[in-house]
Amino acid sequence: MNQNRVAAIQMASGPNVNANLLEAGRLISKAVEAGAGMVVLPENFAIMGLNEQDKVNIREQDGAGPIQEFLSQQAKKYGIWIVGGTIPMVAPSDSKVLATCLVYNEKGQRVARYNKMHLFDVSLDSGTEKYTESETIEHGEEVVVIDSPFGRMGIAVCYDLRFPEMFRSMLDEGMELLVLPAAFTAITGKAHWEVLVRARAIENLCHVVAAAQGGYHLSGRETHGDSMVVNPWGVVIDRLPRGSGVVIGDIDREQLASIRRSLPAISHRRI
Repeated sequence: MNQNRVAAIQMASGPNVNANLLEAGRLISKAVEAGAGMVVLPENFAIMGLNEQDKVNIREQDGAGPIQEFLSQQAKKYGIWIVGGTIPMVAPSDSKVLATCLVYNEKGQRVARYNKMHLFDVSLDSGTEKYTESETIEHGEEVVVIDSPFGRMGIAVCYDLRFPEMFRSMLDEGMELLVLPAAFTAITGKAHWEVLVRARAIENLCHVVAAAQGGYHLSGRETHGDSMVVNPWGVVIDRLPRGSGVVIGDIDREQLASIRRSLPAISHRRI
């Protein structure tokens, strides 16, 4: 397993779970061929339904289900770490799910679970485009930072990106690398995606691996794409503007340490 090279996968998922898993498997294989030791899938990689209820209908119990089995098998098959985008998991309410990001190690063992904290309840373009995630998703409660072969890794999802205090909390837990599955809308993505992704890298002096949905979906929704790997100086190492594919980047931990020494902004915080 290459402990330096990481990949972000970009998809335009639809309502058919099996078809999405086939496409994810194809792209994971491409990432492995390119030498990736860790692959990050986008938010909702297994289902982008025709309506919000579709994901509730296929929600999985913790530790059991075809999507979780797929992630574990892929990690074990290729001997890589997989950050499993988000999948709909059973929530306390029968009418809702938890939007859950699961991480698997190279043996196919689950090593982390993060439930998306910030839910996208917005009205865009003078109200013509509305999203109310809280109607079908229950928000998570805990920030998650874990040890990995690629450094101390924080996990966030999509709308979380807009809440810098979350990443300061991660930094207090030693974060060196941020993984970010996302499905930014075309409208908000065009305006803010790159700025926010690079800002999180710069202000926290960390690597960011942002894996996005990118394209048109059968529901009529359009997602922005532009998956990217960004280094701690805010430089975009690789990106994919649109469509399905793989973005590759190397995690340079010596460079990270050097940047943090020469620009010790983290230790200069007063608040």
